[in-house]
Amino acid sequence: MIRAHAMPFGTEIRPDGVAFRLWAPDAGEVRLHVDGRGDLAMEALRHGWRHAFVPGLGPGARYGYRVGELLVPDPASRRQPDDVHGLSEVIDPAAYDWSDAAWRGRKWAEAVIVEIHVGTFTPEGSFRAAIARLDHLADLGATAIELMPVAEFPGARGWGYDGVLPFAPEASYGHPEDLKALVDAAHARNLMVLLDVVYNHFGPEGNYLHATARRFFTRRHHTPWGQAINYDGRGAKPVREFVIHNALYWLEEYHLDGLRLDAVHAIADDSRPGILEELAVRARAAIADREIHLVLENDANAARLLERDGAGFPRFYTAQWNDDLHHAAHRLLTGETGGYYRDYGPEPLPHLCRCLAEGFAYQGETSVHRGGAGRGEPSVHLPPAAFVSFLQNHDQIGNRALGERLDTLAPPAAVEAMLAVLLLAPAPPLLFMGEEWGASTPFAYFCDFGPELAQAVRTGRRREFAHVPQFQGANAAAIPDPVDPAAFTRSKLDWSEPDRPPFAARLALVRRLLTLRGRDIAPRLEGMTNGAAWCRVQPAGHLEARWRLGDGSLLALNANLSGNFLESVVLANGRILYSTQAGNGSSLPAWGVRWALDELGCAP
Repeated sequence: MIRAHAMPFGTEIRPDGVAFRLWAPDAGEVRLHVDGRGDLAMEALRHGWRHAFVPGLGPGARYGYRVGELLVPDPASRRQPDDVHGLSEVIDPAAYDWSDAAWRGRKWAEAVIVEIHVGTFTPEGSFRAAIARLDHLADLGATAIELMPVAEFPGARGWGYDGVLPFAPEASYGHPEDLKALVDAAHARNLMVLLDVVYNHFGPEGNYLHATARRFFTRRHHTPWGQAINYDGRGAKPVREFVIHNALYWLEEYHLDGLRLDAVHAIADDSRPGILEELAVRARAAIADREIHLVLENDANAARLLERDGAGFPRFYTAQWNDDLHHAAHRLLTGETGGYYRDYGPEPLPHLCRCLAEGFAYQGETSVHRGGAGRGEPSVHLPPAAFVSFLQNHDQIGNRALGERLDTLAPPAAVEAMLAVLLLAPAPPLLFMGEEWGASTPFAYFCDFGPELAQAVRTGRRREFAHVPQFQGANAAAIPDPVDPAAFTRSKLDWSEPDRPPFAARLALVRRLLTLRGRDIAPRLEGMTNGAAWCRVQPAGHLEARWRLGDGSLLALNANLSGNFLESVVLANGRILYSTQAGNGSSLPAWGVRWALDELGCAP
């Protein structure tokens, strides 16, 4: 089976050559440069479009655009074999023959996600090498992998959030066909593949859009990364089309099962409908023959983007990463109070409880961390499926000075108790690669910028943690240099760990929990009605929660999220799915968790 997404820009392979189309409304003369043929004239069309056709050309040809003294890559390049400053390569999307014609995706109620950074997931750090580890994830009980951004970024090491060529898979990870092979292989193992995409900014190195289309950006809005992308001003329509076609390109040409949109709270857009709504509507209309899932990261907790229609289907976005749940759980487990964690204390358990029952902890309340501003919208009417829960992800590990994972910050019993809560609660859970065995390797912040920008990143990284006592003065040298290749190398998973203590025991626990989820809970989740949960905090760290599942059964949680032994606890009735202690006693040990299921739905 052949898959290709037709785009109004970039290259189009025809039987007798290749057509090139570029939007360059702010450039003077633009010439097409083809390696081996030199500079060729381009026809100027209306509204800033340029066109050229080169007969006898085919896949593999290298090309770029000459704008004054600059030779720049194609903004819609499908491959950048020589990084962001080099020539683009003509790619034939029909060259890969897919073997997953019968794939129709999986229901979101079945979602168990593992987030992966391709470069550090395996020693080789490639799309092809990741295929060899898919069986591990399928055996674990995962149903989806989520790839951190793979759009071409500067250098060979990076998180992907500084990408500048959003249609070109990162060359250091492999050829575009290698990424397609990874998706194909995942589908063969009944695994969905989601991709993290960045539509709030372009990276600072290798972004040549100012040379061809300055109106891609606007001075009306600003972001933490500088000028905002122009989604609502003069000349915004081609910009919006560029982004929407990027989403459709990944979903169609790479047969992906969904996208996770990074930090959409940083997208400035006063138009109606906004780019987020338009993108979601068009993606769902274009991919009507299978399940796709659109997920947000949104610090604003905009519940309106997660609304369901009368049949219970998402109108726009399937779910949002629930930072509130992470922050409350992290503060509870570690006692950390700095930064946004101060919004979840001094007692984090009620915040955690609200997340389990209602989705967001902040539904309009004022945030101390944000200077007293209100944050969030009411979410109690949304089903648990609208909130992706996690204890760790790339941000929450890598944005720490040393990139420490949770197991280095909290006692094992506490982490395992919270995993038992996370992995059996109705909301779709997400694990960060290696979390399933309690990986000892850090996940540092790393990049591969040119010398000037690299020095700025070093300085900025040290400034970011200057307020932390352990990194002040001469101790600032303890902060890893993100440009040093060692920061990247240290972040690679050690695949010998899952087979030896103590990692093997954690892996066995996670497999057990996910087996229970897949067998006893996931089949009952579809059709859960809004507001079908309650949660309350009892004295001394005892958390009680109940969910009415889609089939009418009742799922009950009793959790002692403290280091104290609790006696005379009223425990829910029903068939015990999981318990950290034997028997049906009326006590909960320190960090004890008990899950029960009443199929008849009448347990108190």
